[in-house]
Amino acid sequence: MSMFKIFDVAGSAVSAQSQRLNVVASNLANADSVAGPDGQAYKARQVIFSTELMGAASSAGVRVSNVVEDQTPGRRMHDPKHPAADAQGYVTYSNVSAVEEMVNMISASRSYQNNIEVMNTARTLLQKTLQMGQ
Repeated sequence: MSMFKIFDVAGSAVSAQSQRLNVVASNLANADSVAGPDGQAYKARQVIFSTELMGAASSAGVRVSNVVEDQTPGRRMHDPKHPAADAQGYVTYSNVSAVEEMVNMISASRSYQNNIEVMNTARTLLQKTLQMGQ
């Protein structure tokens, strides 16, 4: 594999992890939201990755193939005084787990950082190679 392909592969991973971080941020922002006027609460979204062949198929990267909604039912709490309570006095909150999303955020952030480090190392190696030719 060419040294330049490393930038393509790591760059695709950085882009995918950036999208993952955006989805996590959206989930965390809506973690305590309640059902809207349509009766549906916010549903957590998860990023699905897939392999992407790059160039002449000599290397593979990663891309976001889909963003899916988690179909787990939202948590229901009995609070008859809440303005969004249903006829039985229950309020339906989103199905976002803040703990799971924080773990997801840390994982995405570390992966993002690791791929940036791969690109920096490849850049340094290419610079050293060019210096040897001087």
